[in-house]
Amino acid sequence: MRRYRSNVEREQSSGMSGSDSVSMQAAICEEARTTAAPKELVAQNDMTDYRIELGDSRERLVRHPIYKLVNSPERMKVFMEAHIWAVWDFQSLLKAVQQQLSCVTIPWTPTPDAEARRLINEIVLDEESDELPNGSFASHFELYLRSMEVAGAATGPMVGMIEKIKAGVDLSVALLDPSIPTESREFVNRSFSIINSGSSHRIVSAFTYGREDVIPDMFRQFVVRLATYNPEIWGQFRFYLERHIEHDDEHHGPVCRRIVATMCGNDPIKWAEASEAARLALEARIHLWDTLAIRLTAI
Repeated sequence: MRRYRSNVEREQSSGMSGSDSVSMQAAICEEARTTAAPKELVAQNDMTDYRIELGDSRERLVRHPIYKLVNSPERMKVFMEAHIWAVWDFQSLLKAVQQQLSCVTIPWTPTPDAEARRLINEIVLDEESDELPNGSFASHFELYLRSMEVAGAATGPMVGMIEKIKAGVDLSVALLDPSIPTESREFVNRSFSIINSGSSHRIVSAFTYGREDVIPDMFRQFVVRLATYNPEIWGQFRFYLERHIEHDDEHHGPVCRRIVATMCGNDPIKWAEASEAARLALEARIHLWDTLAIRLTAI
């Protein structure tokens, strides 16, 4: 099983320059990319990604055939109707991370890691109330839902579940609605199994490596195709994808990897558990893509 190494390690072990190292990374089966953290966050002994073991899960996800299958507006709408559930439970996973790293209860008490507290609240600000081109604000989930409405994709099942949850219906019951795609229901249940574990380093690792770290590499493949579609219909969806790429690639991903490294420290058991949670999150996405790809081929 491969060790998910940092760029610095690769350069030191190979004797390559920074540019040569990037070229080598691209050549080795698009091995998991790691972006350097912002300068103000770089510690003298940066352990980021030092012991995270992803096996081949990340590579298989990035290389999945579904990105080529979503090759028409009709297939894109079916994709969105299934993927919106992953967008929604992303927000739930994010709030679980916030609960672990900052105080969200009353009376308030300070959490131990002030830096992690600041960083996760910055991510919540971006994801839960991002600024749109017209100067208004919305969560990325709401932006995705609006994109579906403009594109003519069905939003009823998702809106219906949100209303049930607001009315006090338990999530496990709300998810039994037969209008929810089977593969999406399974994905949400897998995500919430990690959330309900209550394990801080597992939850943060699943969020980091199952979402923030890999999403830019997935979404870039859709952005290229959407450039050829009617901008009046698909412009909002393309903005959503580009916004996620910008946030996750340049800031969220590096920040989250640093938080995982801090939480696991020198504890090999925590690193093993964090690695397991990361792989489970990636494999859940692969399963979602596998099942959805079968449906897309029939369109």
